[in-house]
Amino acid sequence: MQTITPFLWFDTQAEEAMRFYVSVFKKSKTIGISHYSEGAPAPAGSVMTATFELEDLTFTALNGGPVHAGFTQAISFFVNCDSAEEVNELWAKLSESGTVMMELDEYPFSKRYGWTQDKFGVSWQIILRPTAEIAQKIVPCLLFVGKKYGKAEEAIKLYTSVFPKASISMMQKAGKGGPEPEGAVQFSLIKLFDQTFALMEGMGNHKFDFTPATSFLVSCETQEEVDTYWNALTRDGGQEVQCGWLTDKFGVSWQIIPKALMAFISDPDPIKAGRAMQAMMTMKKIEIAELQKAYDG
Repeated sequence: MQTITPFLWFDTQAEEAMRFYVSVFKKSKTIGISHYSEGAPAPAGSVMTATFELEDLTFTALNGGPVHAGFTQAISFFVNCDSAEEVNELWAKLSESGTVMMELDEYPFSKRYGWTQDKFGVSWQIILRPTAEIAQKIVPCLLFVGKKYGKAEEAIKLYTSVFPKASISMMQKAGKGGPEPEGAVQFSLIKLFDQTFALMEGMGNHKFDFTPATSFLVSCETQEEVDTYWNALTRDGGQEVQCGWLTDKFGVSWQIIPKALMAFISDPDPIKAGRAMQAMMTMKKIEIAELQKAYDG
């Protein structure tokens, strides 16, 4: 079961984005839509989240209102394709009305590859699968640039120490005499909860950085899990935000969310759900016991 879910923050387009992505990927489905309850920072009954599956990876889209810094290339999604035809088909759909970062072409690392931001601003790297070892079809990718350049290996060590079922699958570093400093992480693959993530570093005067528009929601069973991940990711320069959100020392946004919260705020009883929602709005780290009290009234 997937434990870490890519979470995409839209203004009001969550449902529209979900339907677009489900139409793009052949192996996809809509999972469900949740609505805001009374006491939420949006009209009661309006769409709060839209959850969907693309190629066995679950995503959640949020209608969270305007976000100060939107989607950037700092977090993108590799799509590992098994044929050039598949690359071409996905590229045509995802690049339409979007912004091309790297043209669809042949590169030293792939015979067919392109990087685009779609019409919503979400960033995709469409690639002819470079190796059969990368089994996961869609792989979230973190790109460390600017002041974060040189921090990828430190991030790898942190993430693989914090989360269970973690390992380093691949680590490609710059050697001596090249344009990049020796030891820079050119490309890496890690597993967290057996889910694959890519981390890489990019030289140059890039103007983008990590933003809360893309975060990673970690689903927790117990308060102990919540406390463990929260404390580890806010340590040494991380920042507590609100409603279970935090940014780690590198600026990557995470949501550390107990399953109980989702059960409470999705209760069909609007009064109970509203009480739980109001309690959540007062919290930074989520406290299950306090939520339970509010939910019970």
